[in-house]
Order: sequence, then C-alpha cells, then structure tokens
Amino acid sequence: MRRISESELIVNKDGSIFHLHLKPEQLAGKVILVGDPARVTMVASHFDSQECEVQNREFHTITGTYKGKRITCVSHGIGTDNIDIVLTELDALVNVDLVNRTEKTELKSLDLVRIGTSGGLQEICPIGSYVVAQRSIGFDGLLNYYDVPETLFDMDFENAFCRHTQWMARLAKPYVVSADEELVARIGYDMVKGVTISAPGFYGPQGRYVRLKPKDMELNEKIRSFRYGNEMITNFEMESSALAGLGKALGHKAMTVCAIIAGRVHKNMNTEYKGSIEELVKIVLERI
Repeated sequence: MRRISESELIVNKDGSIFHLHLKPEQLAGKVILVGDPARVTMVASHFDSQECEVQNREFHTITGTYKGKRITCVSHGIGTDNIDIVLTELDALVNVDLVNRTEKTELKSLDLVRIGTSGGLQEICPIGSYVVAQRSIGFDGLLNYYDVPETLFDMDFENAFCRHTQWMARLAKPYVVSADEELVARIGYDMVKGVTISAPGFYGPQGRYVRLKPKDMELNEKIRSFRYGNEMITNFEMESSALAGLGKALGHKAMTVCAIIAGRVHKNMNTEYKGSIEELVKIVLERI
C-alpha cells in the first residue's frame, strides 16, 4: 500500500491538515462551501448549535447542527486553484489515515454543495434568480492535470463548444463535467438548471474590459449563442468545474448553485445581494 510522503500531504504538528487546519473529527458528512470567509459566519448563524470554528488564511470553517443534521461550512476563497486545495484536503480528512499516511480501505462520500454568486448570460436567469450548475465548462485547465478517466468528461460537448467559439489554441482546452444528479435533484429541483462556465479570472477571462482588452472581444457573444441540444450556457463564475470534476473523481457528490447578481446581457449589477444569498443559504440548509 502506498505511503503518502510528508511533502505530498502536509499534516500540522497538532494533527490537522495543512491549509484548512481541520482534524478529521471536525468535519461533517454534509459540507456547504462558500467563497467569502465572512459568509461562513452567516451560514452558521442559522445552526442550532456550533461545535467548532477554525480559521487559517481564507479558509474559515464552522461545524454544527441544523435541525438534527451535522453540517460543516467551509470558505474556499476565489478560483479553481483554491478548490483544488479544499477538495483534496476535505477528501484526505475522510479517506486517508493521516497518521499512517495511507488510503483507508473503506472510503466515505461527502455531500458538497457550493453556494456562490454569478453573472447571468441569458434572459432565463435574471438578477435575483438561482442557477444550478447541472454541467460546468472549465476554462481553467485544472482537471487536465489529473489522471482521471475520459468518461468523467463530455467530449462531444467539449468539441462542439470549441468549434462554435473557434477556441484559440493558446488557451487551456475547456473541459465539460456534470454535477451529481441526485444532489442536483435534491437541492435545485425548482431552480434554473444550466451550464456554468468557470473562468480562471474575473475580468478578461469573463470578457470584461477595463483597460486591458480581451483577446477575443466576441467570445461572450459566441458563448451566449452556443446550443448543445436543448442546453445553453447560463452563467459565469470561477469554481464549479473544479468542484464537480474533483468531487466526482474522488467519489463525492458535488454541485454548485449560484445567486445571479450581475446581468451580463443588460450589463446591470446588484451589489446589495446579501438578502438573496441568505435566502439561498436557508434553502440549501433545508435540503442538504
């Protein structure tokens, strides 16, 4: 059995995992993920009880109970690179013996639901709506670094998207992954279900133009007009592809649901979106 070296999986002196500073017993089987560390406090304010709180860098964690369910809320910061850290370490907490540094013989599956904010790309997802990432397109290239089966990806969808957008060879090749079907049905049965793009940046990669001009000024229009059967790309964010892909590859149920706070069609924005997010949090707490 492979022993994972100290440099591959770093464990702190107190037995907690390196970035999250969590110990295995502090993690619940149901996990809500949010980007903003302050949002963890808001989510946990709805808990009936709290058993632990841990914070390191942008990673803030509170575990407690809500209506009899033990739930952990973790902040991951911004971007798929942070999802790579958080998902790997959450998985290690339940599926690796951190003392012996070996994979456990009996593996556990976590329920992972990310609650985020997003920019809507279609009329069907205006500001204030909730969109479930039934599929995600990763512009980040993260999953391409892992030895995962090709069945994890929808290659036909990928190829159709690249042809339609005349994808530039200089960019990372997009990958297409699906969220967990059972989790999508449980959490988002009455929400908009769409295809979410995870971009490797907030400005140029999402077609925003401040001073530095995007390489393809028509990319967003190509994205909006793309259809794959009856599916369309509904929104931009920065994490869902890595969560869905790594989650599935590691044997966990994972999905993202976002509150739409920016209308990329009409170029409008709601900076006062706290109420919308809090309502979404309440829904997820009930259904997770």
